Parts: sequence; C-alpha cells; structure tokens
Amino acid sequence: MGDLLKDKVAIISGGCRGIGREYALGFVDQGAKVVIPDTVLENAESVVKGIEAKGGEAIALHADISDEDTTKMVADRTFEQFGKIDILVNNAAIYANIGFRPWDSLSAEEWDRIFAVNVKGTWLMCKAVVPFMMKEGKGKIINIGSNTSGAPKGAEALFHYASTKGAIIVMTRLLARALGDSQINVNCITPGFTLTEASLTQANQHPGGLAPRAVMGQCLGRSEQPEDLVGTAIYLASHLSDFVTGQLIPVDGGAWLR
Repeated sequence: MGDLLKDKVAIISGGCRGIGREYALGFVDQGAKVVIPDTVLENAESVVKGIEAKGGEAIALHADISDEDTTKMVADRTFEQFGKIDILVNNAAIYANIGFRPWDSLSAEEWDRIFAVNVKGTWLMCKAVVPFMMKEGKGKIINIGSNTSGAPKGAEALFHYASTKGAIIVMTRLLARALGDSQINVNCITPGFTLTEASLTQANQHPGGLAPRAVMGQCLGRSEQPEDLVGTAIYLASHLSDFVTGQLIPVDGGAWLR
C-alpha cells in the first residue's frame, strides 16, 4: 500500500479484466477511489467487490463508451459519488477475437465498430471528463496505445486495430496541446504483447504462436505481464509527472529497440 494517489478519483474504462483490472487494483493500492465502466456490468462489479473487500472504494457502471450519452453519465455519476474527477485512464478497446486478417478482407462494419470504441470512445470519454477536471484546475489523462501502432513486422495483420492505436497517439499529442493551459496532462502508454486473456485468445489464432515471437523481439527476454504496466500508469496519474505531457511511453521490454 502507498499514498501516491491518496484521495484521487480515477475512471478506468475497461477496468474489469486484463491490464485494466491491474490498473484499477494498483490505483486503489495507492489510495485512489476508482470508477469502472464496462459493457459487462457483472465483471466490473466483481472487481469492485474485490476492491471493497480490501478496504478500498470503487463503483461499477454499465457503459458503452462509443455512446456519448453514456460517457456523460459516467462522468456525472463519478462526480455525484466522489465530488471530483482527477484521473481518466482510457483503457477500453476492442481487441480479443479480432483475428489476424489481410487488410483488404475487413468489412466496413468491422472497421466502423473498432474505431467507434477505440478512437471515438476515447475522445468521448475525454470530452465528458475534461469539464470536471477544469473545475479542479488540473487533471491526468492516460491513453492506452499499442506497439502495433509502430507498424512492426506482422502488425499489418491487425490493420484496423493498429490503425486505431496510431490515432490514439495523435489524439494524445493534440489533447496535450489543447489542454495544457488548463493544467491537464495527457500521455500515452504503449504496451507490447502482454499475457492477458484477450491477448492469449488472439495469439492462439496466429500461426506458429505469437507469444514466443514477442519474447524474442524484446531486450528483456521474458513475457510481459499486466502488472508490468501498472507502475508507469501510477507515475503518470500522480504528482510525480506534473510536468510531463504529450508523451508516448513504450512499456514493452525494449521491443522498440530490436
């Protein structure tokens, strides 16, 4: 337990599983109160129960972040419950079961859906939350990208997903400029291939196995775990990063060097 985020209020979209769940648990361990919006309310409620059992504070909300009214509801309910919003982690994204596909085999419907959640959803959450941060005179927004956005070999088979994560990087930089005068920091974490249920489901569809290939491409030579990303997120959410904004921080075991 620590106090880097003591009494801070954080919204973590998609915080009920995988990396998002580790963000939620890690933030609570540092003293934050957490709101978990997700399309599967039961999963979010399960994480909240675990947090409350440890003495933390959290609420679960049923939410589809691609819907503007829903994102406004998430921001309003958070403010009603806790009186402020300090941190937004835009973690929710479509990824599991999208498969490895040639870029020209994607349907327009698939393209629109993944952009609606991964890109529009991130924008809508920022749009809903920023007015509350402005009332506080500060805030921290942490977007979650992916090292697929750097177009490494093989990422072309995740064409639509990687494209959404490239858009998140540009959005991060533009928001950092737009919100700097309001003392709202906007940064982006780009994980590598991380051993979550969604990633393993995706990896099983890759011929030859993706996980071993990912390790071979990293400097540290081991599989990335969800908890490997938590420290960077806590840093970006805390006062330690008050003069850091518009930055892209790879947390991928040094894969970008190889």
